[in-house]
Amino acid sequence: MKDSPIITKIEAIHYSHSLTDLGRDYNTFNMVYEPGGNAKQSSSLLRIHTDLGLIGEYPDVNSIALAEIKILAPYLIGKDSLARESIYNDLKRGSRHLAMLGMGVIDICLWDIAGKFYEEPLFRLLGGELKPLKAYASTLHGDENGGLTTPEDFENFAQECLHMGYKAFKVHGWGEARTNIEREIENVLNLGNKLGSKLDLLIDPACEIKNFGDALKLGKACDEAGFFWWEDPFQDNGVSQFAHRKLRQLVKTPLLQTEHIRLLEQHVDFIIADGTDYVRCGAHEDGGVTGAMKIAHASEGFGLDMELHGPGPVHRHVMSSIRNTNFYELGLVHPNVVSTKAPVYLNYSDDLDAIDKEGNVYAPQGHGIGVDLNWEWINTHKTETETITN
Repeated sequence: MKDSPIITKIEAIHYSHSLTDLGRDYNTFNMVYEPGGNAKQSSSLLRIHTDLGLIGEYPDVNSIALAEIKILAPYLIGKDSLARESIYNDLKRGSRHLAMLGMGVIDICLWDIAGKFYEEPLFRLLGGELKPLKAYASTLHGDENGGLTTPEDFENFAQECLHMGYKAFKVHGWGEARTNIEREIENVLNLGNKLGSKLDLLIDPACEIKNFGDALKLGKACDEAGFFWWEDPFQDNGVSQFAHRKLRQLVKTPLLQTEHIRLLEQHVDFIIADGTDYVRCGAHEDGGVTGAMKIAHASEGFGLDMELHGPGPVHRHVMSSIRNTNFYELGLVHPNVVSTKAPVYLNYSDDLDAIDKEGNVYAPQGHGIGVDLNWEWINTHKTETETITN
């Protein structure tokens, strides 16, 4: 039996870049289409080294997760990288006063090491299989710049996505939803009228609707338009179990919640409180691959589907390893924007044209996460290499 890879060093490679034709909306939080814009971005590549030369890597770590990783890193040195369950539980306790974002990235890197150690893709280690994953086109937020500015713009883009092979389409509406719910309702009703029989329609107001009453109006519109789900409607930030139970009692369209709570226990509490119909989870936010699989199986035990938040090769592996899920979120996409992501991977894409003609994507088949990093691009855009601990 081979020796287990022991963690010896943790480092981060910081990089920065710009995304063309993108900017920010009224409050700077939503990325939107802006002709000629250059949205400056910065991120980090985390690398966990082992004594066997195997390195677990994840290339899109934000500053908050990185700050937590720096707190957690000393614990990891000398640990058996394959002991993911005990590491998960120790990091969960160690993160109890934190946002719990760093532990998810660490767990993903440990799974990457395991896949390289056993020479298998993640979905094989998880008991999954290579299978088509039905994607939905997840739009950028509506803008005021002639891109997704009117309900007709969303309709035309949905038609384009349908012709490409997509079977589902999700709206991220306008930040103006906080003051103009009628615009959101018009968009929902128009899409339902024009495309409801051809696409599964979804909407995510991203917690921008100002109150319960306006959220209820939108939910009733989703009922009329036959939407497949709606999520995170109003400015409770998606965390009130009571409020969302009340919405479920008044709106027939299935509700997708739990994007803004963390880890297994909070998700199960939300389910038991009848606060959601579909269960939202993200490996990057909810304890990594280990955490996502716990949430998926807990949801399955309640007879509910678990929907992964955002794209990425890790989520393709998780989705390939569970049955209780519907769609892969491919985004954020826009008819006038080539890409909303840094090209950190080789021969891999989550851009609009990443689907096959049937609207599907597939998990990578290389070892671990299974996609080669684009080192030429990373080195060109690198600002610093930081040894976190060794």
